[in-house]
Amino acid sequence: MAAYLIVDLDRLLKQFKDRSFNVDLQEMAVAMRGRAALAAGVPSEQLRAIAAADWDEHRRRDDTLLEQVFRNARFELFDVPAHDQLVDALQMHYFAFDSEPVTELILVTVGNELMQLSRRVKMTRSARTRLWGLDNVLTEDDLDDGAIFQDLGELLGIESRNVALYIDFENIAISLSQQSFLVNLDRLIAAFVRQARAHGNVTKMAAYAPWGNRGALPPLIDTAGNDVTAEAQSRLAFANIDPVYHLPGKNSADVKIANDVLTHSTSSGAADVYILATGDRDFNEVVNTLASRGKSVIIWGVHGALSRQLSANPNLLVEYIDEFTNLETYASRAVAAAAPEEPVETFAPSQWSSLIVQFDRLTAGTTARTVKDRALLDQLLATNAVLTDQRGEDLIAQAISLGILRQVDTSGTLALNDSHPIVDKTRLIRDRVTLRVANTLQTRSWNYVNYGFLLKGLAMDRELERPGLNRDDQWRSHWIDFLVREGLLVRELTPHHLNPEDLVPVIRMPTPAARASTDSLAVPPRPLDADAQEGDSTLRATPVPLELNLRELTAESPGTASMLRRIIVSVEQFTSYRRFEWCPLGSLHQRLRPYDIGMTFQSAVEYLIYHEAVAVAEYPNPQSLYNTKGISLILDSELVTTVLTERDAFIRLLLALYRRDVLISVAAAREAAPMWDHDLWFSIMERENVLNALNGRPGFYSLFRTHHTVAQVASQMGDTSDSNAQDGGSQADSGS
Repeated sequence: MAAYLIVDLDRLLKQFKDRSFNVDLQEMAVAMRGRAALAAGVPSEQLRAIAAADWDEHRRRDDTLLEQVFRNARFELFDVPAHDQLVDALQMHYFAFDSEPVTELILVTVGNELMQLSRRVKMTRSARTRLWGLDNVLTEDDLDDGAIFQDLGELLGIESRNVALYIDFENIAISLSQQSFLVNLDRLIAAFVRQARAHGNVTKMAAYAPWGNRGALPPLIDTAGNDVTAEAQSRLAFANIDPVYHLPGKNSADVKIANDVLTHSTSSGAADVYILATGDRDFNEVVNTLASRGKSVIIWGVHGALSRQLSANPNLLVEYIDEFTNLETYASRAVAAAAPEEPVETFAPSQWSSLIVQFDRLTAGTTARTVKDRALLDQLLATNAVLTDQRGEDLIAQAISLGILRQVDTSGTLALNDSHPIVDKTRLIRDRVTLRVANTLQTRSWNYVNYGFLLKGLAMDRELERPGLNRDDQWRSHWIDFLVREGLLVRELTPHHLNPEDLVPVIRMPTPAARASTDSLAVPPRPLDADAQEGDSTLRATPVPLELNLRELTAESPGTASMLRRIIVSVEQFTSYRRFEWCPLGSLHQRLRPYDIGMTFQSAVEYLIYHEAVAVAEYPNPQSLYNTKGISLILDSELVTTVLTERDAFIRLLLALYRRDVLISVAAAREAAPMWDHDLWFSIMERENVLNALNGRPGFYSLFRTHHTVAQVASQMGDTSDSNAQDGGSQADSGS
């Protein structure tokens, strides 16, 4: 995949100057690269970004800042003294010699001369050409060729649209409280202002409630936990949010807000974007009217409390307050209060780490779990972990006194104390890093792993989420460098693929020759399967066999099987509730990311595609001019039918407990139907808002009786459904 971003920099800067635009060049360069990578659907490091300008002229004017800015943003500087030769020069330099077909060509310029490139270079059949500029200069021929114009001002926020925010504060506060959130007024106000500004220049903000009426609002707290309900109006006003009073009553706020919004939208100061913070379906007509007047409409709602009719309206964009506001739940507050607050020291590489790694080198590939003290000392000397015999003997003696090493007998036989925390953590870090490098090289057929790519991968490694571990990139860098020093990894400098003059650090595994040159002291990591966590496909030597049926998959890779069930349930709920045919794949992954250990999400999707249970494709997005990658269920597939049958049976079990007035918990469900994987299905039900944790009652749940799926299952239930839920439909019996 070849994606290019080409910036006609000199002409672009001149146009900014002519129009008196005050642009932060650093922000512009970074934003252009980031948005181009997003538009092309490639990681930023795979995008080839080129800044074309008369760089010699800039240097003669001693304008080194511009050059530094674009170098820092990882642009390749392309020197073109004569602008009328730009197209020819670009073609000769980048596209003339059997180059890879281009999949995405993004041109940032003020004219349409660069569009000639799209007709001269080799493009894939599905390739797209985008022109980013302040004016649409595409010709009919360009449009016929499929070119797309995008306003650079909107992309980079150069020309902001005016935004008006109207908050049904009573509705939002009550909805958050009902969803078990602590309504932190300080955080809520800050999030409202921040999110509104993300959409443009905020010209009006108003919050509606029956201010002053006791009991009209749920408790509002500040960051310290104090009740500040009585101060809500003043705190909103301090943030330039007008507190507007309306009479108590269900429709009072709706009528007041609707009237104010529609009046404002026809005034001389009308906004371009209207944000309505509400969950009430009564605003559908307001949304449609605003859309007919050419206004963009955004609804801010709360998960589980947003009207289905409102969220399905194609004339609006939905954003969820509980996603962009960092609010605590009652359950998380209780856990935080019970947790110890003692700081945990960062676990960094040390002399003990070297001793542990070298000990394991000596025993790797053998059944022995012990070594002689002399052999360990020689190993430490050979790898420069210690410089003298005396220092090595002292290190071994100290390790024995700390309990890291155990003396097996009086003849100098030593063993590692596997349960010692230093031993346990060192081995964990060593294995996770080396296994990730080895598996990445194997699965992607790469010669090396980019240093930054490795840091990002380790940052998402859930197995390293322990106290004192994986704190930041510096911590990860220290451990990578340690493993390089110990000979388990090799660090090299390689020319950057975008600018060969720049050398970038990369990591690879030691070659057999390199291992032989150290007298076989450096050994490869343990076999991947031996250390891979259940379901963690990133650390498996081989991928999950796709030909397995569901029962076999559950036994072979329970993590993938669990993720498969989560995907089917989540996609079905999303599509049936919204009456969509597909679900955005990126949004689905984000929703299920807490359960994605390694690459179980990717493995599960591949498995579903193989068994013709889902389709992944580019779908038209009603909220965008461009297609979105999405996933849809093939509802008549045996796999989808099996999982949805399991889901419905489990919901019938929950309904049976609900009807008998049994407080819902894992223990109660397990007693009624022991064959289920209750931990998995309770987790799925809670993620999909079928179950909600009870405030102050850890381990107990309330059933969302009016939930779309629950209501659907309940309507299908007969007199004997309760017993059927307990006896049938268990995933333990699935063999599709």
